Amino acid sequence: MQGKTRTGNIYLIPYMLWIVLFVIAPIVLILYYSMFNIDGAWGLENYRRFFTPVYLSMTLRSFWYAGLITGFSLLIAYPTAYLLTKTEHKQLWLLLIILPSWINLLLKIYAFIGILGYYGPINFFLDIIGIGTRQILFTDFSFMFVAVYIFIPYMILPIFNALEELDPSLVAAARDLGASSWATFRRVVFPLTLSGVKAGCRAVFIPALSLFMITRLIAGNRVITLGTAIEQHFLVTQDWGMGSTIAVFLIIAMGLTMILTETGKRVN
Repeated sequence: MQGKTRTGNIYLIPYMLWIVLFVIAPIVLILYYSMFNIDGAWGLENYRRFFTPVYLSMTLRSFWYAGLITGFSLLIAYPTAYLLTKTEHKQLWLLLIILPSWINLLLKIYAFIGILGYYGPINFFLDIIGIGTRQILFTDFSFMFVAVYIFIPYMILPIFNALEELDPSLVAAARDLGASSWATFRRVVFPLTLSGVKAGCRAVFIPALSLFMITRLIAGNRVITLGTAIEQHFLVTQDWGMGSTIAVFLIIAMGLTMILTETGKRVN
């Protein structure tokens, strides 16, 4: 018995090394750099700066956009996942939906720059039907559209899995007892698939909080988020301390999001 325990502990060593090197150590470095201002002086000046109107409004804006992206993704993903469970070749359709997520993010963004650009195919179509060309790129609409497109596979997959695990006899029982389609969905289907909804919201909301590439290339820096501010402080102003401070609060926000979206499942 002791030999098996010792062998199991040996197998844990690579995992623990990975956690220490690529999770704990980066967080410790971020906390360390956050204590230094741009002049190299040690203190809590960066944390005081964070609680000023500029950074607080940026934080609220980040949560607002992340919430919108998550909400729109959920509105599209849930009925899509539900329809997928009813189709004949559901695994094939699911693969086609997930397939774009395998493409490099930067390539997809540049593809959308061409599609949404002033001389792109959308404006070409609008010009043909008489509406005329419009400035679609570098707008809030283009930012939301591209962000939802990129994140929606991560919302569909957990919801699809939750719907697939749903016992169909429970739905049939609700219908036999006289429940309408809407009542069945509201009282049976949605509550029993809430774990998939929470997992999807977590998978979308957390990375949406730290967006910076889409905000720069698609929104033209019209949308300023915490991720954009971190990029600016590290690469432009070289204020690593303030960038690290924003990252600390971003990590806290992500941790709280994971706690709030905990599914509550426990392995017995």
